[in-house]
Amino acid sequence: MANRFLSTLAFFLLAGDVLAGSPSVPETQLDVALVIAVDVSSSMESEEQGIQREGFIDAFRSSLVHEAVENGPHGRIAVTYVEWSGVKDQRVIVPWTVIDSPEKARSFSNQLAYQPIRQAGMTSISGIIDHSRKLFEQLGGAPVRRVIDISGDGPNNDGRHVVYARDEAVADGIIINGLPIMFKRASGSTELEDLDLYFKECVIGGVGSFVLPLHDPEQFAMVVRTKIMREIAGIDDKRSLIVPTQLGSMNCITGERRRQEDLLSQEKKP
Repeated sequence: MANRFLSTLAFFLLAGDVLAGSPSVPETQLDVALVIAVDVSSSMESEEQGIQREGFIDAFRSSLVHEAVENGPHGRIAVTYVEWSGVKDQRVIVPWTVIDSPEKARSFSNQLAYQPIRQAGMTSISGIIDHSRKLFEQLGGAPVRRVIDISGDGPNNDGRHVVYARDEAVADGIIINGLPIMFKRASGSTELEDLDLYFKECVIGGVGSFVLPLHDPEQFAMVVRTKIMREIAGIDDKRSLIVPTQLGSMNCITGERRRQEDLLSQEKKP
Protein backbone atom coordinates (compact mmCIF):
# COMPACT_ATOMS: atom_id res chain seq x y z
CA MET A 1 0.00 0.00 0.00
CA ALA A 2 2.82 2.39 0.89
CA ASN A 3 4.61 1.72 -2.42
CA ARG A 4 1.41 2.32 -4.32
CA PHE A 5 0.88 5.62 -2.50
CA LEU A 6 4.43 6.75 -3.27
CA SER A 7 4.03 5.85 -6.96
CA THR A 8 0.78 7.79 -7.17
CA LEU A 9 2.34 10.76 -5.39
CA ALA A 10 5.32 10.72 -7.78
CA PHE A 11 2.99 10.71 -10.77
CA PHE A 12 1.03 13.76 -9.59
CA LEU A 13 4.20 15.63 -8.70
CA LEU A 14 5.45 15.10 -12.26
CA ALA A 15 2.09 16.10 -13.69
CA GLY A 16 2.10 19.25 -11.56
CA ASP A 17 5.55 20.16 -12.82
CA VAL A 18 4.39 19.85 -16.42
CA LEU A 19 1.14 21.72 -15.91
CA ALA A 20 2.91 24.47 -14.00
CA GLY A 21 5.05 25.03 -17.07
CA SER A 22 2.09 25.11 -19.45
CA PRO A 23 2.31 28.60 -20.95
CA SER A 24 -1.04 30.19 -21.75
CA VAL A 25 0.87 33.50 -21.89
CA PRO A 26 4.64 32.85 -21.68
CA GLU A 27 6.62 35.49 -19.84
CA THR A 28 9.49 35.37 -22.32
CA GLN A 29 9.91 34.53 -25.98
CA LEU A 30 10.10 30.92 -27.16
CA ASP A 31 12.49 29.67 -29.83
CA VAL A 32 9.94 27.15 -31.08
CA ALA A 33 6.58 25.68 -30.15
CA LEU A 34 6.55 22.01 -31.12
CA VAL A 35 3.53 19.74 -31.43
CA ILE A 36 4.70 16.13 -31.41
CA ALA A 37 1.86 14.38 -33.24
CA VAL A 38 2.06 10.60 -32.92
CA ASP A 39 0.03 8.08 -34.94
CA VAL A 40 -1.88 5.49 -32.87
CA SER A 41 -4.21 4.29 -35.63
CA SER A 42 -5.07 0.62 -36.07
CA SER A 43 -2.37 0.19 -38.72
CA MET A 44 0.29 0.81 -36.07
CA GLU A 45 1.39 -2.52 -34.62
CA SER A 46 1.98 -2.76 -30.88
CA GLU A 47 5.74 -3.15 -31.34
CA GLU A 48 5.83 -0.02 -33.51
CA GLN A 49 3.92 1.94 -30.90
CA GLY A 50 6.26 0.89 -28.12
CA ILE A 51 9.37 1.76 -30.12
CA GLN A 52 7.82 5.08 -31.15
CA ARG A 53 7.04 6.08 -27.56
CA GLU A 54 10.49 5.06 -26.30
CA GLY A 55 12.11 7.06 -29.08
CA PHE A 56 10.53 10.30 -27.88
CA ILE A 57 11.13 9.47 -24.21
CA ASP A 58 14.83 8.90 -24.90
CA ALA A 59 15.11 12.03 -27.04
CA PHE A 60 14.12 14.37 -24.22
CA ARG A 61 16.54 12.64 -21.87
CA SER A 62 19.41 13.18 -24.32
CA SER A 63 22.10 15.70 -23.49
CA LEU A 64 22.27 16.53 -27.21
CA VAL A 65 18.67 17.71 -27.15
CA HIS A 66 19.34 19.63 -23.93
CA GLU A 67 22.23 21.41 -25.63
CA ALA A 68 20.08 22.21 -28.67
CA VAL A 69 17.56 23.93 -26.42
CA GLU A 70 20.27 25.79 -24.50
CA ASN A 71 21.94 27.01 -27.69
CA GLY A 72 18.76 28.61 -29.04
CA PRO A 73 18.48 32.43 -29.08
CA HIS A 74 16.22 32.33 -26.02
CA GLY A 75 17.12 28.89 -24.66
CA ARG A 76 13.44 28.18 -24.19
CA ILE A 77 10.94 26.02 -26.11
CA ALA A 78 7.41 24.71 -25.59
CA VAL A 79 6.42 21.13 -26.40
CA THR A 80 3.22 19.12 -26.30
CA TYR A 81 2.76 15.42 -27.11
CA VAL A 82 -0.47 14.43 -28.88
CA GLU A 83 -1.71 11.03 -30.05
CA TRP A 84 -3.99 10.99 -33.07
CA SER A 85 -6.04 8.63 -35.17
CA GLY A 86 -9.37 9.45 -36.85
CA VAL A 87 -10.69 12.89 -37.70
CA LYS A 88 -12.25 13.32 -34.23
CA ASP A 89 -9.60 11.42 -32.28
CA GLN A 90 -6.76 13.60 -31.00
CA ARG A 91 -5.66 13.20 -27.40
CA VAL A 92 -3.13 15.41 -25.60
CA ILE A 93 -0.91 13.07 -23.58
CA VAL A 94 1.46 15.72 -22.20
CA PRO A 95 0.18 19.35 -22.31
CA TRP A 96 2.22 22.37 -23.32
CA THR A 97 5.41 22.31 -21.30
CA VAL A 98 8.07 25.01 -21.29
CA ILE A 99 11.53 23.46 -21.47
CA ASP A 100 14.44 25.72 -20.58
CA SER A 101 16.70 23.29 -18.71
CA PRO A 102 17.70 19.61 -18.72
CA GLU A 103 15.53 19.11 -15.63
CA LYS A 104 12.43 20.35 -17.45
CA ALA A 105 13.23 18.14 -20.44
CA ARG A 106 13.59 15.08 -18.23
CA SER A 107 10.37 15.96 -16.44
CA PHE A 108 8.57 16.06 -19.81
CA SER A 109 10.11 12.69 -20.67
CA ASN A 110 9.09 11.15 -17.34
CA GLN A 111 5.53 12.41 -17.68
CA LEU A 112 5.35 10.78 -21.10
CA ALA A 113 6.74 7.52 -19.75
CA TYR A 114 3.89 7.28 -17.21
CA GLN A 115 1.16 7.33 -19.86
CA PRO A 116 -0.33 4.07 -21.20
CA ILE A 117 -0.11 3.28 -24.91
CA ARG A 118 -3.38 2.94 -26.78
CA GLN A 119 -4.51 1.89 -30.24
CA ALA A 120 -7.33 3.59 -32.11
CA GLY A 121 -8.90 3.45 -35.57
CA MET A 122 -8.61 5.51 -38.74
CA THR A 123 -5.78 7.73 -40.01
CA SER A 124 -6.57 11.43 -40.29
CA ILE A 125 -3.43 13.47 -40.88
CA SER A 126 -5.63 16.38 -41.86
CA GLY A 127 -7.40 16.06 -38.50
CA ILE A 128 -4.19 16.32 -36.47
CA ILE A 129 -2.99 19.30 -38.52
CA ASP A 130 -6.26 21.14 -37.85
CA HIS A 131 -6.15 20.19 -34.16
CA SER A 132 -2.55 21.36 -33.82
CA ARG A 133 -3.47 24.79 -35.15
CA LYS A 134 -5.93 25.10 -32.26
CA LEU A 135 -3.24 24.04 -29.79
CA PHE A 136 -0.94 26.83 -31.00
CA GLU A 137 -3.66 29.35 -30.20
CA GLN A 138 -3.12 28.60 -26.51
CA LEU A 139 0.33 30.17 -26.79
CA GLY A 140 -0.72 33.47 -28.28
CA GLY A 141 2.00 35.15 -30.33
CA ALA A 142 4.95 33.97 -28.25
CA PRO A 143 6.78 31.40 -30.44
CA VAL A 144 9.26 32.45 -33.09
CA ARG A 145 8.41 29.26 -34.98
CA ARG A 146 5.44 26.87 -34.80
CA VAL A 147 6.20 23.30 -35.86
CA ILE A 148 4.01 20.21 -36.19
CA ASP A 149 6.08 17.02 -36.01
CA ILE A 150 3.93 14.25 -37.56
CA SER A 151 4.92 10.60 -37.33
CA GLY A 152 2.78 7.93 -38.95
CA ASP A 153 2.80 4.71 -40.94
CA GLY A 154 0.08 5.36 -43.50
CA PRO A 155 -1.67 7.95 -45.68
CA ASN A 156 -4.67 10.06 -44.75
CA ASN A 157 -7.91 8.06 -45.04
CA ASP A 158 -10.34 9.98 -42.83
CA GLY A 159 -11.55 13.58 -42.71
CA ARG A 160 -10.87 16.21 -45.33
CA HIS A 161 -8.06 15.96 -47.88
CA VAL A 162 -4.67 16.38 -46.27
CA VAL A 163 -3.41 18.94 -48.79
CA TYR A 164 -6.20 21.35 -47.82
CA ALA A 165 -5.25 21.15 -44.14
CA ARG A 166 -1.54 21.38 -44.98
CA ASP A 167 -1.92 24.41 -47.24
CA GLU A 168 -4.05 26.32 -44.73
CA ALA A 169 -1.60 25.65 -41.90
CA VAL A 170 1.39 26.72 -43.99
CA ALA A 171 -0.43 29.88 -45.10
CA ASP A 172 -0.75 30.65 -41.38
CA GLY A 173 3.04 30.40 -40.99
CA ILE A 174 3.16 26.89 -39.50
CA ILE A 175 5.89 24.40 -40.43
CA ILE A 176 4.96 20.72 -40.86
CA ASN A 177 7.65 18.03 -40.76
CA GLY A 178 7.20 14.31 -41.33
CA LEU A 179 8.50 11.08 -39.86
CA PRO A 180 7.06 8.31 -42.07
CA ILE A 181 7.41 4.93 -40.37
CA MET A 182 8.28 2.38 -43.04
CA PHE A 183 9.11 -0.80 -41.14
CA LYS A 184 8.63 -4.04 -43.01
CA ARG A 185 5.63 -5.97 -41.71
CA ALA A 186 5.27 -9.69 -41.19
CA SER A 187 3.54 -9.74 -44.57
CA GLY A 188 6.70 -8.27 -46.12
CA SER A 189 5.15 -4.93 -47.06
CA THR A 190 4.65 -1.49 -45.56
CA GLU A 191 1.34 0.32 -45.23
CA LEU A 192 2.30 2.36 -48.31
CA GLU A 193 5.43 1.57 -50.30
CA ASP A 194 6.12 5.23 -51.17
CA LEU A 195 5.06 6.69 -47.83
CA ASP A 196 8.13 8.94 -47.68
CA LEU A 197 7.19 10.43 -51.06
CA TYR A 198 3.59 10.82 -49.89
CA PHE A 199 4.75 12.78 -46.83
CA LYS A 200 7.05 14.90 -48.98
CA GLU A 201 4.43 15.84 -51.57
CA CYS A 202 1.20 15.75 -49.58
CA VAL A 203 1.95 16.39 -45.88
CA ILE A 204 4.98 18.57 -45.12
CA GLY A 205 5.24 22.27 -45.85
CA GLY A 206 6.56 25.58 -44.62
CA VAL A 207 9.95 27.22 -44.38
CA GLY A 208 12.65 24.57 -44.00
CA SER A 209 10.22 21.65 -43.70
CA PHE A 210 11.65 18.15 -44.13
CA VAL A 211 10.94 14.41 -44.10
CA LEU A 212 13.03 11.84 -42.24
CA PRO A 213 11.86 8.34 -43.23
CA LEU A 214 12.42 5.53 -40.77
CA HIS A 215 13.13 2.03 -42.14
CA ASP A 216 14.89 0.34 -39.23
CA PRO A 217 13.28 0.01 -35.76
CA GLU A 218 16.71 0.02 -34.15
CA GLN A 219 17.36 3.53 -35.50
CA PHE A 220 14.15 5.04 -34.13
CA ALA A 221 15.71 6.72 -31.08
CA MET A 222 18.54 8.20 -33.15
CA VAL A 223 16.23 9.46 -35.91
CA VAL A 224 13.78 11.01 -33.43
CA ARG A 225 16.61 12.71 -31.55
CA THR A 226 18.06 14.09 -34.79
CA LYS A 227 14.65 15.29 -35.92
CA ILE A 228 13.88 17.11 -32.68
CA MET A 229 17.33 18.73 -32.58
CA ARG A 230 16.82 19.98 -36.13
CA GLU A 231 13.36 21.32 -35.29
CA ILE A 232 14.65 23.12 -32.20
CA ALA A 233 17.58 24.69 -34.04
CA GLY A 234 15.81 25.43 -37.32
CA ILE A 235 17.73 25.37 -40.60
CA ASP A 236 18.96 27.97 -43.05
CA ASP A 237 16.82 26.88 -46.01
CA LYS A 238 14.25 29.69 -46.31
CA ARG A 239 12.19 28.09 -49.06
CA SER A 240 8.62 27.02 -48.35
CA LEU A 241 8.81 23.38 -49.36
CA ILE A 242 5.46 22.51 -50.86
CA VAL A 243 5.18 20.38 -53.98
CA PRO A 244 2.13 21.60 -55.95
CA THR A 245 -0.35 18.72 -56.17
CA GLN A 246 -0.63 18.95 -59.93
CA LEU A 247 3.15 18.69 -60.33
CA GLY A 248 3.88 15.90 -57.88
CA SER A 249 4.13 12.21 -58.77
CA MET A 250 2.15 11.03 -55.73
CA ASN A 251 -1.64 10.75 -55.58
CA CYS A 252 -2.51 12.64 -52.40
CA ILE A 253 -5.89 10.91 -52.03
CA THR A 254 -4.44 7.41 -52.24
CA GLY A 255 -5.45 6.65 -48.65
CA GLU A 256 -9.05 7.68 -49.23
CA ARG A 257 -9.22 5.61 -52.43
CA ARG A 258 -7.81 2.54 -50.73
CA ARG A 259 -10.34 2.87 -47.91
CA GLN A 260 -13.18 3.12 -50.44
CA GLU A 261 -11.90 0.05 -52.25
CA ASP A 262 -11.76 -1.88 -48.98
CA LEU A 263 -15.34 -0.90 -48.13
CA LEU A 264 -16.56 -1.97 -51.56
CA SER A 265 -14.80 -5.33 -51.33
CA GLN A 266 -16.35 -5.96 -47.92
CA GLU A 267 -19.82 -5.19 -49.28
CA LYS A 268 -19.32 -7.77 -52.05
CA LYS A 269 -18.47 -10.55 -49.61
CA PRO A 270 -21.36 -12.99 -49.00
